[in-house]
Amino acid sequence: MGVGVYGVVLEKDIDGVLFSASVAAPVQDLMAITAKPNLNSVFIAFAIGAMIFLSMAPNQTLAKSSRPILDTEIREKKNQCYADVESGLWGGQCKSSMIAKENCALRCLSPACYELVYEGDPLEEGEKDVSRSQEYKYCMHKLSLGESVDGIKGSFSY
Repeated sequence: MGVGVYGVVLEKDIDGVLFSASVAAPVQDLMAITAKPNLNSVFIAFAIGAMIFLSMAPNQTLAKSSRPILDTEIREKKNQCYADVESGLWGGQCKSSMIAKENCALRCLSPACYELVYEGDPLEEGEKDVSRSQEYKYCMHKLSLGESVDGIKGSFSY
């Protein structure tokens, strides 16, 4: 770094109370600091770029696996979703009834599959819809393999 005189800047309000203090570095020092990127700034820039890339990548690509999701994994994730709903994480409307809780848990478990199978016609009180339940599970199976979910809607209608 260059050699220079450092200046201290003190600012006071009209009552004489100190509200700002700063140290002014010589221009040569500032240029030396900003002219050479250090390893930390390169790493941070790379990390930010990677996060942006991953946030724009489709969820299906990130979820791709060589094996389908297991029923036990679905049950574990759904139980975690029920716990999240009960804790209020999904809002009060999700705790208003058992069917509201179920709809919220299904949305939590797989937003893409919920949107495809239930969004337009959510479950209603007392309804047991076996064919849509199978469609939802099949959707999760396909997504876990990174496959397209086109054609799932209505595929289990009898």
